[in-house]
Amino acid sequence: MTNTLTLPDSLTAVQAAVADALGIDEAEVVPEATLLGDLGAESIDLLDILFRVERATQVKIAVADIAALLQGGIPDEEFGDENEVVNDTGLTHLEKVLPQFDRSQLTEPLTADGVLGLFTVQNLTDLLTERAAATAADAA
Repeated sequence: MTNTLTLPDSLTAVQAAVADALGIDEAEVVPEATLLGDLGAESIDLLDILFRVERATQVKIAVADIAALLQGGIPDEEFGDENEVVNDTGLTHLEKVLPQFDRSQLTEPLTADGVLGLFTVQNLTDLLTERAAATAADAA
């Protein structure tokens, strides 16, 4: 299999991996669903999902890759405060990397633990597509 996945291929691979890992119907794995919130995944499930995606696509994505995307290399002390509440710098970055995120919709302060809960099926699909393209470019 080549590493030139198209977005529809990536979405199909992610949907199958999520459905298999969580034991749910693929129809529930819609792009806007959050993995940890809407679909009920736990952190161990996330590892299983990433393993299944890699097995199906030959593209490796680690939890650290997701964390790097979400935090964008911003040091912890600049991303949030001493109580692990995401500050303006962190919220601005999240709005850039998570198209669905709108800070005006927050009803309470966003904590560092809550950030991963924002990650959707579409975000994983986009990350997979980007990673596949980079892998293909490196191989060329």
